[in-house]
Amino acid sequence: MIVCAGNNETFSFATPMGIGMIETSINLTRLCLFDTPEFLLFVGSAGSYGKHQILDIVESKTASNIELAFLQKKAYTPLDNVVSTQTSKGKDVIVNSSNYISTDAVLAQNFLPLGVELENMEFFAVLKVAQAFNIPAGGVFCVTNFCNDNAHEDFLRYHEQAKAKLNLHVNQRIKELTS
Repeated sequence: MIVCAGNNETFSFATPMGIGMIETSINLTRLCLFDTPEFLLFVGSAGSYGKHQILDIVESKTASNIELAFLQKKAYTPLDNVVSTQTSKGKDVIVNSSNYISTDAVLAQNFLPLGVELENMEFFAVLKVAQAFNIPAGGVFCVTNFCNDNAHEDFLRYHEQAKAKLNLHVNQRIKELTS
Protein backbone atom coordinates (compact mmCIF):
# COMPACT_ATOMS: atom_id res chain seq x y z
CA MET A 1 0.00 0.00 0.00
CA ILE A 2 1.25 3.48 -0.87
CA VAL A 3 0.34 6.38 1.43
CA CYS A 4 0.98 10.12 1.43
CA ALA A 5 0.29 13.10 3.67
CA GLY A 6 -2.75 14.66 2.04
CA ASN A 7 -4.13 18.17 1.58
CA ASN A 8 -2.03 19.55 -1.29
CA GLU A 9 0.39 16.60 -1.27
CA THR A 10 -1.63 13.82 -2.88
CA PHE A 11 -0.91 11.32 -5.64
CA SER A 12 -3.28 9.23 -7.75
CA PHE A 13 -1.55 6.04 -6.56
CA ALA A 14 -1.49 6.89 -2.82
CA THR A 15 -3.98 7.04 0.05
CA PRO A 16 -3.80 10.29 2.09
CA MET A 17 -3.18 9.81 5.83
CA GLY A 18 -3.10 13.38 7.16
CA ILE A 19 -0.64 16.13 7.94
CA GLY A 20 1.89 15.70 10.74
CA MET A 21 2.57 12.82 13.06
CA ILE A 22 -0.71 12.78 14.98
CA GLU A 23 -3.14 12.71 12.04
CA THR A 24 -0.93 10.18 10.28
CA SER A 25 -0.72 7.93 13.35
CA ILE A 26 -4.48 7.94 13.90
CA ASN A 27 -5.48 7.40 10.27
CA LEU A 28 -2.81 4.84 9.44
CA THR A 29 -3.57 2.85 12.61
CA ARG A 30 -7.26 2.84 11.69
CA LEU A 31 -6.39 1.61 8.21
CA CYS A 32 -4.11 -1.14 9.53
CA LEU A 33 -6.71 -2.35 12.03
CA PHE A 34 -9.27 -2.94 9.31
CA ASP A 35 -7.11 -3.99 6.36
CA THR A 36 -3.45 -4.62 7.26
CA PRO A 37 -1.27 -4.06 4.18
CA GLU A 38 1.63 -6.35 3.29
CA PHE A 39 3.96 -3.37 2.79
CA LEU A 40 3.71 0.39 3.43
CA LEU A 41 5.39 2.94 1.19
CA PHE A 42 5.19 6.60 2.19
CA VAL A 43 5.66 9.15 -0.61
CA GLY A 44 6.22 12.83 0.12
CA SER A 45 8.30 15.97 0.12
CA ALA A 46 11.23 16.66 2.43
CA GLY A 47 13.47 19.45 3.58
CA SER A 48 17.24 19.00 3.38
CA TYR A 49 19.62 19.70 6.25
CA GLY A 50 22.28 20.40 3.60
CA LYS A 51 23.45 17.08 2.15
CA HIS A 52 20.75 16.70 -0.53
CA GLN A 53 19.86 19.22 -3.21
CA ILE A 54 16.44 20.54 -4.20
CA LEU A 55 14.52 18.01 -6.34
CA ASP A 56 16.77 15.08 -5.32
CA ILE A 57 14.89 11.80 -4.87
CA VAL A 58 15.84 9.96 -1.66
CA GLU A 59 14.63 6.61 -0.37
CA SER A 60 14.75 5.61 3.30
CA LYS A 61 13.59 3.05 5.82
CA THR A 62 14.77 4.95 8.92
CA ALA A 63 13.18 7.89 10.73
CA SER A 64 13.84 9.89 13.86
CA ASN A 65 11.87 12.27 16.03
CA ILE A 66 14.45 14.76 17.26
CA GLU A 67 13.39 18.27 18.20
CA LEU A 68 15.72 21.26 17.84
CA ALA A 69 15.74 21.76 21.62
CA PHE A 70 17.39 18.33 21.93
CA LEU A 71 20.26 19.53 19.71
CA GLN A 72 20.63 22.59 21.94
CA LYS A 73 20.76 20.37 25.04
CA LYS A 74 17.58 22.06 26.29
CA ALA A 75 15.41 18.93 26.18
CA TYR A 76 15.59 15.19 26.53
CA THR A 77 13.27 12.28 25.89
CA PRO A 78 12.83 8.94 27.60
CA LEU A 79 11.35 7.59 24.33
CA ASP A 80 13.16 5.70 21.60
CA ASN A 81 13.41 8.44 19.00
CA VAL A 82 14.74 6.43 16.03
CA VAL A 83 12.88 3.67 14.21
CA SER A 84 13.98 1.61 11.22
CA THR A 85 12.47 -1.10 9.07
CA GLN A 86 15.76 -1.63 7.25
CA THR A 87 16.90 -5.24 7.32
CA SER A 88 20.31 -4.88 5.65
CA LYS A 89 23.46 -3.74 7.46
CA GLY A 90 24.15 -0.77 5.16
CA LYS A 91 23.89 2.88 6.12
CA ASP A 92 20.45 4.39 5.58
CA VAL A 93 19.37 8.01 5.23
CA ILE A 94 17.61 9.05 8.43
CA VAL A 95 14.56 11.27 7.90
CA ASN A 96 13.63 13.39 10.92
CA SER A 97 10.00 14.09 11.74
CA SER A 98 8.51 16.86 13.81
CA ASN A 99 5.29 18.79 13.67
CA TYR A 100 7.46 21.85 13.02
CA ILE A 101 9.58 22.84 10.02
CA SER A 102 13.20 23.80 10.76
CA THR A 103 14.10 27.30 9.58
CA ASP A 104 17.44 27.81 11.38
CA ALA A 105 20.18 26.69 8.96
CA VAL A 106 22.87 26.60 11.65
CA LEU A 107 20.82 24.38 13.96
CA ALA A 108 19.65 22.23 11.06
CA GLN A 109 23.25 21.37 10.14
CA ASN A 110 23.65 19.85 13.62
CA PHE A 111 21.53 16.94 12.41
CA LEU A 112 24.12 15.86 9.82
CA PRO A 113 26.75 14.46 12.26
CA LEU A 114 23.93 12.30 13.68
CA GLY A 115 23.30 10.81 10.22
CA VAL A 116 20.01 12.69 9.91
CA GLU A 117 19.81 14.22 6.43
CA LEU A 118 16.17 15.16 5.73
CA GLU A 119 12.98 16.18 7.46
CA ASN A 120 9.43 15.19 6.70
CA MET A 121 6.53 15.72 9.09
CA GLU A 122 4.91 12.28 8.75
CA PHE A 123 7.55 9.59 8.17
CA PHE A 124 8.37 8.77 11.81
CA ALA A 125 4.67 8.13 12.46
CA VAL A 126 4.43 5.87 9.41
CA LEU A 127 7.36 3.76 10.55
CA LYS A 128 6.15 3.57 14.17
CA VAL A 129 2.72 2.32 13.03
CA ALA A 130 4.40 -0.11 10.61
CA GLN A 131 6.58 -1.37 13.47
CA ALA A 132 3.54 -1.81 15.75
CA PHE A 133 1.80 -3.93 13.10
CA ASN A 134 4.99 -5.69 11.97
CA ILE A 135 4.64 -4.34 8.42
CA PRO A 136 7.71 -3.79 6.21
CA ALA A 137 7.81 -0.10 5.25
CA GLY A 138 9.84 2.59 3.57
CA GLY A 139 9.65 6.07 2.14
CA VAL A 140 10.43 7.92 -1.06
CA PHE A 141 11.01 11.66 -0.81
CA CYS A 142 11.70 14.56 -3.13
CA VAL A 143 13.56 17.51 -1.62
CA THR A 144 11.61 20.77 -1.92
CA ASN A 145 13.70 23.04 0.28
CA PHE A 146 16.67 23.50 2.55
CA CYS A 147 15.93 23.94 6.25
CA ASN A 148 16.62 27.66 6.45
CA ASP A 149 14.86 31.04 6.47
CA ASN A 150 13.49 30.41 2.97
CA ALA A 151 12.11 26.93 3.75
CA HIS A 152 8.43 27.79 3.25
CA GLU A 153 8.94 29.92 0.14
CA ASP A 154 11.14 27.26 -1.46
CA PHE A 155 8.67 24.53 -0.51
CA LEU A 156 5.92 26.45 -2.30
CA ARG A 157 8.18 27.16 -5.29
CA TYR A 158 9.29 23.54 -5.82
CA HIS A 159 6.34 21.56 -4.48
CA GLU A 160 4.58 20.91 -7.81
CA GLN A 161 7.86 19.92 -9.49
CA ALA A 162 8.64 17.59 -6.59
CA LYS A 163 5.22 15.95 -6.82
CA ALA A 164 5.66 15.43 -10.56
CA LYS A 165 9.12 13.95 -10.03
CA LEU A 166 7.80 11.63 -7.29
CA ASN A 167 4.96 10.58 -9.56
CA LEU A 168 7.41 9.59 -12.30
CA HIS A 169 9.80 7.87 -9.88
CA VAL A 170 7.16 5.78 -8.12
CA ASN A 171 5.40 4.79 -11.35
CA GLN A 172 8.77 3.74 -12.83
CA ARG A 173 9.55 1.64 -9.73
CA ILE A 174 6.08 0.02 -9.90
CA LYS A 175 6.65 -0.77 -13.58
CA GLU A 176 10.07 -2.33 -12.75
CA LEU A 177 8.56 -4.49 -10.01
CA THR A 178 5.64 -5.72 -12.10
CA SER A 179 7.53 -6.52 -15.32
